[in-house]
Amino acid sequence: MMKHRFSIIAFILLIKLLSPIAFAAEESSGKWSTEKAWQWYKDLPWLVGCNFIPSNAINQLEMWQADTFDPATIDRELSWAHDIGMNFVRVYLHDLLWQQDSKGFIERIDKYLEIADKHQIKTMFVFFDSCWDPYPKLGKQHEPTPHVHNSGWVQSPSIDILKDLSRHDELKDYIVGILTHYKDDSRILLWDLYNEPSNTNGASYSKLEPKNKDELSLALLQKVFQWARQVNPSQPLTTCAWRWNWQKGKATAPTIKFILENSDIMTFHSYLPPEKVQTQALHLLEYGRPVICSEYMARNRNLTFLTMLPFFKEHGIGACNWGFVSGKTQTIYPWDSWEKKYTKEPDPWFHDLLREDGTYYRSEEINLLIKMRREIESEKVAQPEKVNE
Repeated sequence: MMKHRFSIIAFILLIKLLSPIAFAAEESSGKWSTEKAWQWYKDLPWLVGCNFIPSNAINQLEMWQADTFDPATIDRELSWAHDIGMNFVRVYLHDLLWQQDSKGFIERIDKYLEIADKHQIKTMFVFFDSCWDPYPKLGKQHEPTPHVHNSGWVQSPSIDILKDLSRHDELKDYIVGILTHYKDDSRILLWDLYNEPSNTNGASYSKLEPKNKDELSLALLQKVFQWARQVNPSQPLTTCAWRWNWQKGKATAPTIKFILENSDIMTFHSYLPPEKVQTQALHLLEYGRPVICSEYMARNRNLTFLTMLPFFKEHGIGACNWGFVSGKTQTIYPWDSWEKKYTKEPDPWFHDLLREDGTYYRSEEINLLIKMRREIESEKVAQPEKVNE
């Protein structure tokens, strides 16, 4: 793949020869060895994609519930993702869907994976989420609040379950059931166990959040990793680093420290200006494992395809921006739309890439991605000739 990535692989293999005890300890805990992580990663193309939800769904429940699951929209929008050069998407699940009808939920996941695979797109599934409405409810979801970013997104699990440690085990069947069913499914890229654990949601829902959410989220996260390791899927496990408490390149916050010590590959989120995101990414590379930025894009901070994709490609870092087709999540609006009144489309959009008819919001962004993907394909075609020489 990229020269930078191969240099890292060689470095890791050298460390393994010098430190066999440390690598044996990793493998005995169930965590992938660094060698296994790089073997998995080197066989992949450069990963570039988006966080995906169909434009006609306000949240995870509306995407997946039987009454509103829409294969036609998913098919159309994932075909657009393929056409502009994307090869994976990050998609959220929800524990209430498993509790409601596990069999039907699996059938709909199967249908989704069939569509994604048709478009040569792999999926990074997310099990839990600490962001937005802490009281999810099955059934018909409310309409979007006009001009408000993610006005209907819901947490998983509900805050009532999260804050009651005795109820955490109620979630085990959801994790084990889905992982067991798909543990050897090559259409799944990897498993993201918990999105931004301990996020208290700023101005939106902070008054509803428990003061000890950090400790509660960590307690659940530790169990989730344990349950997932028991299944031992063929795909890697990860959780995103999203808080940046760094001292000499190492995380100090307990939850982030646990994440980085237990993830098979490193994933992270950042919405800071480009130079700071680049510094964060380079810090994560110091852990000696593959890195994917699984959320970014904030145009009002100049965090865009133009400022980040060349850097990610150069360093072999996967790139997954937030949002694809503008729709009911309304993530074209920035976070401050919870406090500041918007009456029309913002300039620039905060997230998202396409309008609902498939036209590009900014052609220069999409054209850059298409160009980079074509260059990569050309490199792959030319590689055998170089080897034969």
